[in-house]
Amino acid sequence: MKSVTLTVIANMTSNYGESLGNVASVQKVFKKGKTYATRSRESLKNAIMIESGLYDDLEVSVDGATQKVVSEELNAATCRALEGGYMNTKVGKDGRTCIRNSSIYLTDAISCEPFILENRFHNNLHLATTFAKANNLNVQNDAKATGLMPYNYEYDKNMKIYSLTIDLTKVGKDENFNTEADNKEKCERVMAVLNAVENLNLVVKGNLDNAEPLFVIGGLSDRMTHQFENVVSVHGGKLKITPDLKNRLEKGYKAALLEGENFENEFEIMKELNTISVSEFFDNLRSEVKAYYEV
Repeated sequence: MKSVTLTVIANMTSNYGESLGNVASVQKVFKKGKTYATRSRESLKNAIMIESGLYDDLEVSVDGATQKVVSEELNAATCRALEGGYMNTKVGKDGRTCIRNSSIYLTDAISCEPFILENRFHNNLHLATTFAKANNLNVQNDAKATGLMPYNYEYDKNMKIYSLTIDLTKVGKDENFNTEADNKEKCERVMAVLNAVENLNLVVKGNLDNAEPLFVIGGLSDRMTHQFENVVSVHGGKLKITPDLKNRLEKGYKAALLEGENFENEFEIMKELNTISVSEFFDNLRSEVKAYYEV
């Protein structure tokens, strides 16, 4: 068993859950008696799959619900879009159901600090005013006729923590069809995901986030788990540096920091964790992945 395991702290906007009319609320989780805004793992994974280019060869069909196309010719060994897992209920002439789990595992990106309600109120006043002028209407008196539409939504953008683990032994394999990609193709898929995480951009309701890692820790692991999920936390703008975090780091892993006063204890982080730059971290990790696949 061999995996790439990362825990990342990045600045990003929360995505949205339920809405009522023109009112939208961000997704949240409740833990330790407090509420935290999140970016869901589904949203995060979808963004990484798109930005990495793995979804470039995505094909879909509809059998009750939209699903990824899967066949003897189009499977996880031959189609990069299927690396993220699939379930297709109509495969082959016999219409059997095939399931292949993803080799890429993510957690929700959870805010470092408890959620504080921030509502944003907007409307389409300029559009409505333009229509009103063209049609001899008054926005105030003829709001409905001009299409004036007020709306509001909760807003949250701050540092969030998420973990990502890639099962290197599963990449490029599809046991449903007994097929397997070559090592060069496997390596390229992992590289694409790492490149996406290093340079991640996210869009939510018109907000463009530079969600690059402000802090990242991890590397190659002999365990298939989020190795640092339980030891990385931020309190009051400071990364909490514990003996458990340092002990785990010393077992062949690296930590990287994007310098820019994103953390209150930036100097302490650099000193205690012997951090390197984010670009160096990912360069080293890419070299390790290449060595693993012998390409």
